[in-house]
Amino acid sequence: MWRRLLPLTLAEWRHHPWRHLAALLAVALGVALASSVQTINASALAEFAQAVRAVNGEPDVVLAADGPAGFDEALYGRVATQADVLSASPLVEADAPLRRPGGEAVALRVLGVDVFSVAHAAPALLPRPAADNSNASGGVAEQLAPDAAYLNAAALRKLQLAVGGTLELRTPGGGWQRLRVAGHVAAGGAALVVLDIAAAQAALGHTGRLQRIDVRLAPGVDRAAWLAHLAQPALPAGVHAAQADDAVQRVSNLSRAYRVNLGVLALVALLVGGFLVYSVVALSVAQRLPQLALLGVLGLAAADRRRWIVAESLLVGLAGSVLGLALGAGLSLLALRLLGGDLGGGYFPNGGGAAPQVAWPWGALLACVALGTLAAVVGAWRPARLAERIAPAQALKGLGLVDEPKAGDGWRAAAPGLALVLAGGLAALAPPVQGLPLAAYAAVALLLAGGVSLVPATVALLLLRQRAPTPRALLGLLALRRARFARATASATVAGVVASLALSVAITVMVSSFRLAVDDWLGAVLPADLYARSASSSSSSNATLLPEGLVAVAAALPGVARVQAGRTLPMVLSADQPAVALVARPLGDDPARALPLLGALAPPAASAPGTATEVGVYISEPAAALYGWQVGDTLQLPVDGLRQATLRVRGVWRDYARQFGAVAMDLADYQRLTGDLRHNDLALWLTPGADAAAVTDALKAAAGKLGDESGGGSGTAGGLPLETISTRQLRLTSLAIFDRSFAVTVYLQVVAIAVGLAGVAASLSAQVLARRKEFGLLAHLGFTRSQVMRLVALETTTWLASGVAVGLALGVAMAVVLVKVVNPQSFHWSMPLHLPAGRLALLAGSVLLAGMVTALLSARHAAGRRAVLAVKEDW
Repeated sequence: MWRRLLPLTLAEWRHHPWRHLAALLAVALGVALASSVQTINASALAEFAQAVRAVNGEPDVVLAADGPAGFDEALYGRVATQADVLSASPLVEADAPLRRPGGEAVALRVLGVDVFSVAHAAPALLPRPAADNSNASGGVAEQLAPDAAYLNAAALRKLQLAVGGTLELRTPGGGWQRLRVAGHVAAGGAALVVLDIAAAQAALGHTGRLQRIDVRLAPGVDRAAWLAHLAQPALPAGVHAAQADDAVQRVSNLSRAYRVNLGVLALVALLVGGFLVYSVVALSVAQRLPQLALLGVLGLAAADRRRWIVAESLLVGLAGSVLGLALGAGLSLLALRLLGGDLGGGYFPNGGGAAPQVAWPWGALLACVALGTLAAVVGAWRPARLAERIAPAQALKGLGLVDEPKAGDGWRAAAPGLALVLAGGLAALAPPVQGLPLAAYAAVALLLAGGVSLVPATVALLLLRQRAPTPRALLGLLALRRARFARATASATVAGVVASLALSVAITVMVSSFRLAVDDWLGAVLPADLYARSASSSSSSNATLLPEGLVAVAAALPGVARVQAGRTLPMVLSADQPAVALVARPLGDDPARALPLLGALAPPAASAPGTATEVGVYISEPAAALYGWQVGDTLQLPVDGLRQATLRVRGVWRDYARQFGAVAMDLADYQRLTGDLRHNDLALWLTPGADAAAVTDALKAAAGKLGDESGGGSGTAGGLPLETISTRQLRLTSLAIFDRSFAVTVYLQVVAIAVGLAGVAASLSAQVLARRKEFGLLAHLGFTRSQVMRLVALETTTWLASGVAVGLALGVAMAVVLVKVVNPQSFHWSMPLHLPAGRLALLAGSVLLAGMVTALLSARHAAGRRAVLAVKEDW
């Protein structure tokens, strides 16, 4: 059977190569979007994983500190001496300011390693002295030298140094310790500076403390059993056991929701392409109706006609998917160069500044090919069934594509669409699966399919009442009656418009709601005029501190009315989740003025005489969702001084800056419990008329002077990596980052609208070809060319108006699912729904206008001389 159909299919493609081009391109665009998203994120994650493996090696167990303070190094002796341990490698790590002498400081990762054990645990971290210092007698001594530093390639580039140069490391006391660049390390990825572990402990103020122990177990030792034995007696407070790839898993979890959302949006674009395949195949069936009828008369079975159409669509899907893979590869290379591995999302660290190397996830790419092919076959199924059911004799007379309405079929025809919409609404209520809103994505697909199915019923509803005909309204009445009579064909005509407009409306509402919520949130959390922090990146500023005395100096600067200092540090609460931020800032008696609280605020607990006072803390929405915390719960935080404190959750606050959670508490409570009086961020309120630029320069100069005075430096203002920014600049920068993160959704909208309009053009062409004899008969009855054009335009406008109405309603319903279900389940953020009426009206009007222009062009072709001559085909 397939041997008979394949020559027919190839002949069709050879004689009419442009007929299926629109469907092929639609599938190709959908596959290109889906495959490029998978390739881009796989490349970024693979590069990060490679860098982590180079730094961490491949130990069986990692004993890691919960916070930057580390744990007592006595644990290393307890672990290393166990018979089941093959090797144990201790490490010290911290972010610290470094600079060339007299240059501007930057915050880099500093690692202290044991040169005798790191070669077995993580060879890429082994210090490699320069050739002139690595002779047989002095190589080990050079590795152990307290002033020897070993940099990887990214650190050498960032500090603009070479082997043999010098650099300065800022110590916790405020001084600058001079180091020699004695060699290099082979680790790739982010910038690293490696010291001997004893030198690192002394320079970083971690004497007697470690941040990590990498353990390799003897062959045959069960990891779980060894950990259970190690826990007797219990591990010290502030230490948790992890696996070597937990860092990769944390970054994968960090970007997973973003990657999945982009992938699903790309697949929705592929679904829109499936609707276009439906329209184009309907066009093909209409064009070949006499050919199909003649083949039927000559003996081609009805089932073979169906198989023929499906086979053609299968080839379209395969060819479009292969083309889409090629386009996706080009998009991947371009996006990796321009936007990085996270498409602007800011999830993957980029140490060297270069774009990640492309990694091809062949399993995901083959899945994209399969989905593209499936979309083409599914889109062609209904036209193929129509080709199967045609009556050859009637089709030869031009009666094969008439969809006559049956009595009482209105609600019966609408039942499948209503059932799909109802199923979509129920699916949106389902909980997430492993942290992903899979049911919500299914709800979006069900709503989309149900909305397209309801187009004929919507046309019938809009045209339910008709006035009595009058001579002046005869043309309009004929157009309306035809539109209602052939309303089933409206699905083919406007399916692409409904799908693409609904997708665009949903994305527009979601992005607009999110952006407005972020803008309002920034206004709530940025009350000051000027902000400063201790490093050029938030991750580094957690461990890099402001010099002592800067708060008082800043308060005395001309133009400064008030200064508020804060302390932020990370806390690892789960081995497979990124760190939660502890935010200590002055909250005062009314925390609602300092934090954008959600819901009711629990009153402070009354302490009985002689008992410890409870301390109120406030959790962000993501922290509450990830860890199941609620108002009134008691927390234990892995920070020295807070482990034994009674921390009571008093409220939940909205935080769009930290996707994986934050815990806020009053700065006075934090300092009283921990004894930590250090700061790493400042908020400054300026006096009316003060020059923000002058205050910024004075603050940087003061920071540099304090740093140099404490360490005897050069006295330059660049002595401390201090970042300052005004509230206006911070808002603009934050919104620019937001826009960059959602830039890919704009591309999706453009592609979806283009695909939808191409579907309208294809379907209208099908209607024109199928109705040539009808238009010719109207011309013989006295209709002018302009009247035929107006007739087609009115019919199409009716269908398009119905499609736009359904698309708008469907898009808003999909947006509700995206905003109220997908966003909270993916990113753990809530936000109010915002409908940008102006943008939605412009979007709907543009689609309607473009469709009407397409209808007029089709009508112009319909009223040509060939339509008049087509009437003779029956004579």
